[in-house]
Amino acid sequence: MAEAPAKEFSAEITELADKLVALTVKDAQALVDCLKEVHGIEPAGGGVVMAAGGGAAEVAEEKTTFDVVLEGFGDKKIQVIKVVRSVTSLGLKEAKELVESCPKAIKEGVSQEDADKIKAEIEAAGGAVSIK
Repeated sequence: MAEAPAKEFSAEITELADKLVALTVKDAQALVDCLKEVHGIEPAGGGVVMAAGGGAAEVAEEKTTFDVVLEGFGDKKIQVIKVVRSVTSLGLKEAKELVESCPKAIKEGVSQEDADKIKAEIEAAGGAVSIK
């Protein structure tokens, strides 16, 4: 796969970017406050954050762990209980209580791949799942 050509930026944009990267945490907060109060601009959630160490701007970390939440079991409660038992290693009574108390987290802190796999299994059994 060929690499994309380097993008060219004007001197003005490069200079502004350099100034933003050099901001201290305190200066970055003052900039946010100024944008809110003077210009009426609210920062978007999760946007750019300042690193405490060097003050270099970094993009907010991408979420790497997810929670699988059982939202419902439809009319296939027994099949959903079986899948919950296999996914969680819970006993029959505990799995039944978990299913009946939905919405309830089934697994917490799992990878995107594992969360998608669990979701597929439960949906195949007739349950409704969300990943948070």
